[in-house]
Amino acid sequence: MSELEYWIWFSSLNHLRSRTRIALLERFGGAKEIYFAEEQALRKTEGIQETELSALLNRDTASAAQTLSRCGELGVDLITLRDAAYPERLRSIPDPPCVLYVKGRLPAVDSEMLIAVVGTRRCTPYGEKMARNIAYEIASGGGIVVTGLAAGIDSRAAEGALMAGGIVVGVLGVAINDVYPKYNGRLYADVCAAGALVSEYPPDARGGPENFPRRNRIMAGLSVGAVVAEAPLRSGALITARFALDYGRDVFAVPGNADAPASRGCNQLLREGAIIAECGADVLREYAARFPEKLSDPPEKNRTLPDSYAIPEENRNAEARAEPEKKGVFWRFRTKNRARPEPDETAKPEPKAKQPTLLQTQLESLNEAQLKIVSALKDPDMHIDDIVDASGLPAATVLSELTMLQIKGYVTQRPGKRFSLNIAK
Repeated sequence: MSELEYWIWFSSLNHLRSRTRIALLERFGGAKEIYFAEEQALRKTEGIQETELSALLNRDTASAAQTLSRCGELGVDLITLRDAAYPERLRSIPDPPCVLYVKGRLPAVDSEMLIAVVGTRRCTPYGEKMARNIAYEIASGGGIVVTGLAAGIDSRAAEGALMAGGIVVGVLGVAINDVYPKYNGRLYADVCAAGALVSEYPPDARGGPENFPRRNRIMAGLSVGAVVAEAPLRSGALITARFALDYGRDVFAVPGNADAPASRGCNQLLREGAIIAECGADVLREYAARFPEKLSDPPEKNRTLPDSYAIPEENRNAEARAEPEKKGVFWRFRTKNRARPEPDETAKPEPKAKQPTLLQTQLESLNEAQLKIVSALKDPDMHIDDIVDASGLPAATVLSELTMLQIKGYVTQRPGKRFSLNIAK
């Protein structure tokens, strides 16, 4: 039996308390040693209870073998608490996960500025804008955004960082192969392509509401600081802030109107000493000396999310109204919402001016990188690697601009990281 199967077995023992797990690891060294330990040796573990002892004496590893096989099928990596690749920053918290299930590429956490950007699911247009802008600015300056990928603020933060071509670490409160909420499938795929999805729950594991507060401790543990973009007084985002404080991390809060219920949690954090965050630069400045070779100070004109990505009024809080099966990761953005004028029935029709071609109209709004990608998409269902080769652009740029082309409705993503062009030629 492989070493990983012992770790899967150990981490799946639901009746073990966190402090018992840590005590067992300190006493025996690893999951394999715990598996083969005699009952009397296990009983000597400080504070162990009978229910915990019974769980440890169940040496059935069939489900662990199935889990390991399933991870191989899904391309999921496992990092155990004793692995060198396990982030030291996370290992230092009082209750670190014994096993991390990772899909994508986890960055070198301990040498990077990871910032958790969190907030309420029921966010306002102001909260959406601030979360997206701050995450965009952090990613533009060299930081990495950590998000729970929940509806509302978490998703907006992931979008902002991806738009900047940055790395995103999505920490899940569900199984590593599950998507919650269901309509966020494309966002999960984008995060996996540009960074990593992380969970302490193996493939196909059943979850519950209690998983999400536990997820918040991982977000805080991976990060050097947490930004609460918008949160009422009762919000899971405040749980992340409390974890961050307990772990000695910095807590930032975005100020809101005094009479705005959705901002009362943030305003309370500011009263208690949280660092004010009006933009991503406020966060970057706190870590400029700590990560001098990682962080940059981008030009002012490039730091803020362009106005063309502004959210139209009718699409705000779209999660609450959209049918999940029809919804993608992003809604489509429009630069301006113009009211249609009432027709004048007495006016004579004017001669029709020569109209630009459909292709010309469609391409006018694209930047240079997007035009290169459109030119590279010569075949339907092109793989992302082929697009990168054909366009001659860096992979991060291609991923970022493909996201924007999907937002504009010019590109459709297919399973297997394949993309098709919707522009009529």
